[in-house]
Amino acid sequence: MNGHLNFGYPWWLSYGHLAIALPAVWLLLVGWGRKWPKALMAVIGVTTLWSLAAFVVVRFVIDINGQPSLPTQSFLSSGRGRVLDLGAGTGRSSIMVLTSRPQVKLVALDLFGNSFDEHFGKGESPQQRLLTNLKIAGVDQRAEIQTADMRKLPFEANSFDAIVSAYAMDHLGRDGAIQSLAEASRVLKPGGEFLLMVVGKEPWLEFTFGPLLVHSASRGAAWWTEHVQQANFQVIEQGTRPITFYLLARRNQS
Repeated sequence: MNGHLNFGYPWWLSYGHLAIALPAVWLLLVGWGRKWPKALMAVIGVTTLWSLAAFVVVRFVIDINGQPSLPTQSFLSSGRGRVLDLGAGTGRSSIMVLTSRPQVKLVALDLFGNSFDEHFGKGESPQQRLLTNLKIAGVDQRAEIQTADMRKLPFEANSFDAIVSAYAMDHLGRDGAIQSLAEASRVLKPGGEFLLMVVGKEPWLEFTFGPLLVHSASRGAAWWTEHVQQANFQVIEQGTRPITFYLLARRNQS
């Protein structure tokens, strides 16, 4: 299937800083020519540098609308199994797993409710948008789309070999996140792996995005580590990537 992946994130996440940078550069040039006060020029100069630097980071380092890679190659290193993607959205995390592990089969699960339109905009049905991306990536034959709430999963216990959840659980409230972690533990086989990716709560993130992105549900690494362990997981690896805190855990045998 020909086409380009479209994960549906709003334009301002990738290009919003240019809306600040371009007027700032123009003001800088005008002020230079008209010899505006140095204090004013300093403010405009700092704004210009910040917005240009932030644009480079968001567009070419984070690349939120690009196809991601696994944050750790330790996840499902066997290369096979049945995987559940909790909060699949438009397929970014599903495609990440399916392309990195070409022998796995995956269930892409999302509630596809009002929050979907809030994050990705309105258009064709959410399920169709996800399916279109899976087809473009050439992985649709190994994927199944399921509409359900990650806080109350419609699967029997011990149904999956691995679970991934990327930038989904941190959109839930505290109780919802805890419920979702408990459900992940229930449907995962003993010894199965859980890869959790959430928006990192770091000062540089707030500096980079400024008013363009305030992830109100962000929680620190210690919170996620504690509650993943309480959900009957053993944490085996954790780390950071641009905009991301990730945690790789294994469900305890008992």
